[in-house]
Amino acid sequence: MSLNQTPSAERVHIGFFGMRNAGKSSLVNAVTNQDMSIVSPVAGTTTDPVRKTMELLPLGPVVIIDTPGLDDEGDLGAQRVEKTLRTLETIDAAVLVIDGTKGMSEQDRRILQALRNGKIPHVVACSKADLEGFALIDGSASTADAAAAAHRNVVAVSSATGQGVEELKNLIAAVAAKDQEDERYVIGDLVKPGDVVVLVTPIDGSAPKKRMIMPQQMCIREVLDAHGLVCVSQETELAALLDTLKADPALVVTDSQVFGTVSQIVPDRIPLTSFSILMARYKGNLDAQLRAVAALDDLQDGDRVLISEACTHHRQCEDIGTVKIPKWITAHTGKDVTFDFTSGGHFPDDLSPYRLVVHCGGCMVTEKEMRSRMKRASLQGIPFTNYGMLIAQVNGILERATRHLP
Repeated sequence: MSLNQTPSAERVHIGFFGMRNAGKSSLVNAVTNQDMSIVSPVAGTTTDPVRKTMELLPLGPVVIIDTPGLDDEGDLGAQRVEKTLRTLETIDAAVLVIDGTKGMSEQDRRILQALRNGKIPHVVACSKADLEGFALIDGSASTADAAAAAHRNVVAVSSATGQGVEELKNLIAAVAAKDQEDERYVIGDLVKPGDVVVLVTPIDGSAPKKRMIMPQQMCIREVLDAHGLVCVSQETELAALLDTLKADPALVVTDSQVFGTVSQIVPDRIPLTSFSILMARYKGNLDAQLRAVAALDDLQDGDRVLISEACTHHRQCEDIGTVKIPKWITAHTGKDVTFDFTSGGHFPDDLSPYRLVVHCGGCMVTEKEMRSRMKRASLQGIPFTNYGMLIAQVNGILERATRHLP
């Protein structure tokens, strides 16, 4: 997969924060080397987070996010600031841009503390280094000691002259890379050289035209990287495929919506799981979601369930999120449950009306955002599980689908 084809959720997300007219947008344009954001002397020109995918060497594929000013005013301004703060939940690294001719504001201090509290790797960029009155900021006060400031990942920059821009890129790459050192796998650590892995991928009305969905692509690539062998089929051809193999496959991975059918075809001796369960493991929250799925059996008449998808797509008549999962939950519990649905970037702050949250595998959002959504539910005492685990539970095969996962 080329850098340009790297999905947004698999890129390092880098957010630029600061006051209005601190020079964020100009600096973002200088870092990306293109006119990504509109630049104007009028305060508040950036009204929504602006995203740009690019390659930032030596880090690799990234998403650069330019955010509205932290000091935006009025009702709309407050909403923009809220969006800016919400961005903190999705990023892997941050650049706090401080106007070097004015010094650090109270809002700057608050965002810096939020970055520290959230353990988000960050760099402080003191902008407008070419202007009279500029002073380097060390993260707490003005200082002329550039060496001391550099030790704290602080750099003087000028978008007008290019001063410090390359140094800033290198600092961003350095702090972000430290947070990416632990390699994560969807399936690669479950496969040995020569293992045969079977992927079951239904092609129905909801399948993307002429392409595979991202978890399927990731599994194929990781099996190949592990020097394994990949076989792919629909559930209708699965039995014939298994009959052609000389030995049992090391693992069968299925789309969750045909979990029940596939579990009847694949003998119990063969390890079986789903793409959705593997994604929960990949995002680092498998155990918590396994515990949460037990709440399904506690649902009562009148309870509300939130079904949430991280991506947006055209809904089909047999859509898994809005049609199939509600049917399965109703049939499994025998209760009169009410369902609400969200998709894309929208995920409620207040989850108190719900007895259970059922989320997709989260392949289109970052690990940080999935963890943020789970944390929001946990703090409110709401069980949070995902499609694959719920579907395995209603089919009575959850233990089988997870027993072989480390």
